[in-house]
Parts: sequence; structure tokens; C-alpha cells
Amino acid sequence: MATKAVWRVADWALDIGTSDSGSIYKHQCMTCGQKSSAAVTAEGPDTWCLRHAESTGHTDFRGSVTTFFRASLVEGPRR
Repeated sequence: MATKAVWRVADWALDIGTSDSGSIYKHQCMTCGQKSSAAVTAEGPDTWCLRHAESTGHTDFRGSVTTFFRASLVEGPRR
């Protein structure tokens, strides 16, 4: 018995996720490696950086933003 494969060709799009989860912000001290708590706005991690700089003298930080995406089929005819 022969096996037959069927392939459907479709266009996909990648968009910012529409769930209730927004972006997540987190910062890290480049001198000692300590990290801020994760937050849904940059305000908390930014404040953490300033307080950390004041208490330690460390001045270099890395900020990370995690953004969620969703892939979906594009409606309509292929071009």
C-alpha cells in the first residue's frame, strides 16, 4: 500500500501577541550580575538600577525586554 502526502502551502504572519501578557522588563548590573525583579513596565527595573547605582557605585546595566508573538495564517489568496 502506497502512502500519499498532501502539502498545503500557506502564508503566515507574525504579530505581537494579543493575550493579556504584555512585555516583561528585567535589568541586570553588568558589574556584579545582580538582577531586578521582572515587571510589566520598565519603571520598576529602572528604579532598581538607580538605587543599585546609589548603593554600590555600579553604573553599567543591561535591560532585557521579553515580547510575546503569535503566528497566524494570512486570510485570502496567495500572491
